[in-house]
Amino acid sequence: MTTDKDLNPMNVMKPQNINPKIIDETRPLRSFEMGKLWATYMGNSMSIQILSYFHQHCEDENIKMLLENGLALSKDFTQRIEGFFRNDNFPIPVGFTKDDVNLGAPRLYADEFYVHYLKYASKAGMSLYAVAVPLILREDIREFFIYCNECTTVFLGQINNVLMDKKLIAEPPIIPTPDGIEKIDKQSYLNGFFGDVRPLQALEIIHLWDNIENNVTSMALLLGFHRIVQDQKIKSLFKRGLDMTEKAVKQYKEKLHMEHIQSPSYLDHLVTTSTYPPFSDKIMLFHKVDMFAMKIRSFGNSMAVSTRRDINFLYGRTLMNIGLFVDDGMNILIDKGWVEAPPGAYDRG
Repeated sequence: MTTDKDLNPMNVMKPQNINPKIIDETRPLRSFEMGKLWATYMGNSMSIQILSYFHQHCEDENIKMLLENGLALSKDFTQRIEGFFRNDNFPIPVGFTKDDVNLGAPRLYADEFYVHYLKYASKAGMSLYAVAVPLILREDIREFFIYCNECTTVFLGQINNVLMDKKLIAEPPIIPTPDGIEKIDKQSYLNGFFGDVRPLQALEIIHLWDNIENNVTSMALLLGFHRIVQDQKIKSLFKRGLDMTEKAVKQYKEKLHMEHIQSPSYLDHLVTTSTYPPFSDKIMLFHKVDMFAMKIRSFGNSMAVSTRRDINFLYGRTLMNIGLFVDDGMNILIDKGWVEAPPGAYDRG
């Protein structure tokens, strides 16, 4: 079982080989650094408010520790970014504040959901940090993102340990160990719709699993948001997001089940019947637009390693639907005046 030692608070469990350098005061922030710092600040500013509410309504001690660790990381990352911004006279984004959350609102999700949510959100954060590392040239900023990535890696290890110890997640699928090296010698290897269709290969299985895992968490989060959102246009968008995500999950599950491979379970039962909103419409809409946009990278990665045409067809169709959802969500955010513009190039017009 998970022990107190396994769940040390994140503020004393930093990666031992990473100590971000003192801010470089001689070199100004450039476009890559501005963009990645800005996006990281906005995401963690949102997380602070969401996780503060989850922590307020959590009874399980191990899960509460996970929430405290997630909060500690988000606060640490935003404070460090504020230091970079102040040093460069860069305006600190408003992001999200206590006005976007009502800590006294009734519970909206069960404790178990928080663990799945933390994994879902941490994977999205890690994808942002990992992409930043090879792009950033200024050493102190690059080491900051290495630091973010390593801290999040440690945190995800804690999350997975709790999921396994509490039996909140299914064991990964078992496939046979190869007898030897096998070459692909027939183009039918790419078939998916017709002809001789081969079994799923390991990379296709793991990405189908990962996309199901992400999307059942997204569905449960959306189910709660749809129930409490006040604006009818946003409510309609959330319903559309629920329907398209449920359809995609069913299709991905079917691909696994056809080969007698289990898949992650739905989490809808972890949403309560409360209709009292703990979150502002602004933070809920931003959250879903942001996380749906993150799915584009996830599905792109999945397409890159999947060679069966039927699998990639499903991913391509999902990407198109996600793109339309994000575009419509951004239009509502802009109409409401809720969008802070990221740093941009000179206007040469």
